[in-house]
Amino acid sequence: MLLGEQEQFLSYNGEVLIFQLSKPKHMEGAADKTMNLCVRRMAFNRDTKLFVQKSSGVFNMHASHLKIEIICCGCTTDSRTGIILPCILMKKKKKPNVVKYLLLLLHNSNQFEQSFHFKLDYELKEDIRLATGPSVLWRHANKLFYISSNTCTVLSAPVQLSSVVWTGEIEDEGTVVLGIRTACLPESEDEDEFSTSDRAIWGSEFFGYAIETQKMLTGTCFMPHAYSRVVSSVCICKNEILKKQLQISLVAITHKNQLIWFQDGLPKGVCELPYEKPCSVKTAVISSNDLLFVVSFASGNVCVVQRRDSLQVASKWQKVKSVLVDDFIGSGNEQLLLLFKDDSNIDVLSTFEITDLGEVNYASGINYKHDASAAEELQENGLLTVQALETRLQAGHTSVRELQQHLGLKKRVILESCRALIDLVEERTHILPTAKEEGLVSLWDDVENPHSLSKETSLASKVPEHFKEKLWQRVVGDSLVVGVKLTESFYLSLRDVSLSLVMDQDFSSISPIIECRNKIIKLNKAFSALSVSSCHIEPPPKKMKLDLHSKKDLKEECPKRCSRVQLGGAKTVVAVTSLSPLLAFHHVCCIVLLHVKKQKHRNDSLQESKKITVLCGKILLSLEDISNGKYSVKMLRDNSYCTGSMEDILAVLAVSVRFSFQIVSSDCTLTPVNSWLLGEMECTPFKECHDNIFCHKAGNVYGTVFNWTLKNPFEGVLTLFCRNLTVLFQCLHSLTRVLPPSCDVKLLRSGSKGVLTEQLALALEKEMLTLRSSFFSKESKAENSLTWGSEPGKKISDAAMASLLDSEEGVQQFRKKLQNEREESVLSMNQTMNGARYQEIALKIAEAQLSSDMIVWRLS
Repeated sequence: MLLGEQEQFLSYNGEVLIFQLSKPKHMEGAADKTMNLCVRRMAFNRDTKLFVQKSSGVFNMHASHLKIEIICCGCTTDSRTGIILPCILMKKKKKPNVVKYLLLLLHNSNQFEQSFHFKLDYELKEDIRLATGPSVLWRHANKLFYISSNTCTVLSAPVQLSSVVWTGEIEDEGTVVLGIRTACLPESEDEDEFSTSDRAIWGSEFFGYAIETQKMLTGTCFMPHAYSRVVSSVCICKNEILKKQLQISLVAITHKNQLIWFQDGLPKGVCELPYEKPCSVKTAVISSNDLLFVVSFASGNVCVVQRRDSLQVASKWQKVKSVLVDDFIGSGNEQLLLLFKDDSNIDVLSTFEITDLGEVNYASGINYKHDASAAEELQENGLLTVQALETRLQAGHTSVRELQQHLGLKKRVILESCRALIDLVEERTHILPTAKEEGLVSLWDDVENPHSLSKETSLASKVPEHFKEKLWQRVVGDSLVVGVKLTESFYLSLRDVSLSLVMDQDFSSISPIIECRNKIIKLNKAFSALSVSSCHIEPPPKKMKLDLHSKKDLKEECPKRCSRVQLGGAKTVVAVTSLSPLLAFHHVCCIVLLHVKKQKHRNDSLQESKKITVLCGKILLSLEDISNGKYSVKMLRDNSYCTGSMEDILAVLAVSVRFSFQIVSSDCTLTPVNSWLLGEMECTPFKECHDNIFCHKAGNVYGTVFNWTLKNPFEGVLTLFCRNLTVLFQCLHSLTRVLPPSCDVKLLRSGSKGVLTEQLALALEKEMLTLRSSFFSKESKAENSLTWGSEPGKKISDAAMASLLDSEEGVQQFRKKLQNEREESVLSMNQTMNGARYQEIALKIAEAQLSSDMIVWRLS
């Protein structure tokens, strides 16, 4: 078989198909009447790094007085089976005005099948394309013609065009031809004005034509019409229908030696090509999922443009016979196969290069004997690493999905708990969601107890509601302050009272509980002295204290900033929360709940706590009211006094941070401090409490509250209530300028030394009583659980004992009683304790020790 004049290359399923026309050898004198179309399937061998022939096939054609040529080849979809197969368009020319064309399909068995044939009175020369069907499309005399295996008849499309730049499949449209034609200005007024003016200026336009539906597509969804004069070839990378709109991403090469990337009809990037006269462009998806644009030139040169931050030429080659894109090495990603021109070698695959511009790089003419194993191992390790990373990524995705489901379950539990709490305090019967609503399936027959919830509701209804005297709210900066003034008959300790704020609206996406922060404020009678105890940082523990109760109640889940204020017998509980999250809802209704912990003594020192909840009312909050200053704090001067109401004063103190400083002067009095407060700081005392003064000085220090207490002319305590540390530093900087240099300023722990000492004594006494009561409780339970041989009150007399000892039987009886009493005595010294009882005692002891440790730390 002799080498013919023509050969074509095609990549198919990782193989290289080589089509060649050849004439068979004949006996001398025999007529030359046949022509063979030969195909060889070549596969890349990763061991030898060479292409080897897997199989071959032959198609015989009658060639008497005929000139046979291969026009083009490609891979198209067979409409009968939906399988993509190689196809070859052949030409037989017998007479100058009669040309016959054949379209052949190549099956995997290397058998050729003639799909259809047709005759023309002219030769195909311009814009010949193979499409699905298979079908053939071409341009002749500025008209579009096509024929397919379904029609077997040459048809003409009703369009005029000057060139075809792309043919392919588009979603919901089928086979589409993208062409350029002379601009046709519409007479209707509903056309796009910019598009009309664009076509009028450039004189040409893009258009799309769907073959099956004979439908015209708007060319501007591909590219602006202004590019119709320069674009020579197009490759569509992606097309899809979104919201009934065609979304297209493509690249185009131009006569100006440029490659331009378009997205939805708009240019997104441009790259200057290194050679002139680009003729075609195709895409390749390499191992790193990067998209490469392979551009071929008429001179036989090839370049690759890579799209990352911008379009850039990544590599280029010269003297290239053909460039193919496929997975030639079987890695699951595409590579480039460059076949170079080599006149010295008859084998068409003798000079080649396989590359993905990364790890994959095979070239002919290189001795791989020494480094083949190392390169192979490196490549396999790379593939294994990628597989391991993909597995880890999938595992991570699964973990994230499970975590999201878990968080969703937690949110549903919290929301249902809040609804139950609201129903409880409003004395409504709470109905739990059914298992079907929660997406659950019961594993056994659950028996609901309808009396449990009604019992809790009845208990809540018995809670006395005469604790509350007044409910108020204030806005201070970015904080919302809500206060509940309690009646004078309220007898419980302030340590047993707190507030909760719950949104009344039913929000499905957020928790209705409003987060607050803890703070305790105590005001004594007549407001003459002020003591605030904040939530301190816990001192370093002396020993490990275990949390024996893992259950967290509602207050522990949602920490509150709850301030408790006492003034002359009247008590006020204050809660502070952030305002800005609430303003997102414009109108907010919040339920105010008062939590009270009642304690009753048992066994002299052990206490039994009972928590009750009281509904104090509702507060309404709107952005309009806040803008109008309805809830703002009003501190005005009136005859050397500050006219703020008691609610205004409590709101300012609740949002402020308290700092106390001991000022001691050894050689002069502290008169300048009082002058500094009334003069430079422009402070005026409150009408409600003269010892506490409000700063009216403009700037950051405005709104700071001071309390200056002199122990003696040389020592005093200055307490500041300021918004933040910046204000504190400004006040201290101003103060140090008026104090004598010999003054000593020292930051005090919260609480005076005398009060803390008294609290420490009470805490130590409580700790001792807790230890003693726990011990005696164990002993009393041990005595009650034992049965002694001689009951109390029944003491054996001396005469009875003497009579027992007179006889041998009496001695044995006395010895037996003595042995029983000895065993019972030993048993009483080795008593065991129930686990729940031990946890209860250990928790009470730990709480008592923690309280005393905190006071000792504050005294240190």
